[in-house]
Amino acid sequence: MVVTQENVAVNGSSRHSPQEIADILRERIRSGDLRAGERLPTQAELAEEFGVERGTVRQALRVLQQDGLLSNVSKGSPPRIAEPAHAREEPRPTMVGLAPRLTEAFSAAHVRVDAACLTAESLMLALSEPVRHIHEGRIRPESVDVRVLLPSREINLAFPVSVEGRDGADDPVHERWLGQRNAQARVLQHNLLTLRATHGMEVRVTFRALPFTPPVKLYLLNGEEALIGYYLPTRREEQWESHTLQMYDVLGSLSVLFPFVKGDGQRDRMFVEESQKWFDTLWETITTDLTLSW
Repeated sequence: MVVTQENVAVNGSSRHSPQEIADILRERIRSGDLRAGERLPTQAELAEEFGVERGTVRQALRVLQQDGLLSNVSKGSPPRIAEPAHAREEPRPTMVGLAPRLTEAFSAAHVRVDAACLTAESLMLALSEPVRHIHEGRIRPESVDVRVLLPSREINLAFPVSVEGRDGADDPVHERWLGQRNAQARVLQHNLLTLRATHGMEVRVTFRALPFTPPVKLYLLNGEEALIGYYLPTRREEQWESHTLQMYDVLGSLSVLFPFVKGDGQRDRMFVEESQKWFDTLWETITTDLTLSW
């Protein structure tokens, strides 16, 4: 860090309180000296700069975290400057909004991603960005735990479904969905498990089968953020193998994601916590083992 006149004054002054340190760092964030996405100096560096104990620095960081100015606050690495609240709250289509949120989540030392969705397509594609950052050495989590809830192959899906309804065991619309579900989940699993061999990370990817068609897609990131989007059924036509499929389907990549972050107030905190409870309850009770095969 470049030593400015402010820094000289700070180091030459008497001990600062946690609130005073938080105010100084807050001003650096507002002025642009510390930009969104950048990491703060380490607690040791801040303690030396301000002439205080690390415990005082930790208290100051908690103040900034409660104000929503820091993200990825953990013991493993310095926190990052959070994106402005308005940017985080702006709903975006899944393929626009999911990848950057996953990349930020993967900056934590221990990553946990829970997802409930119709297929793993959006998650598979969005995860390519944090995986690329890992290969480039820009981020390096110690562990990655991904859990995915997908509809069971045994149920009659609400969508996608033939306009004329499901026609016995040989239903091409269902077969098409099942093939996509399995192939996308396998690719997602392979891309993440490769990190074990290439970077020595502890990686776990598990799937469970839902006994119903999820009406929404839900992504839970490190227990701190929830992104939810509604599936909107539409009638469309698609060529699949030798079939012309007339079906009611959803385009999950276009579903608008609404983000909720624990640090953005009581409403968001309760939504994230209740969403996590909902996911955990499904995982532990009415879901079953999911086999990625025909």
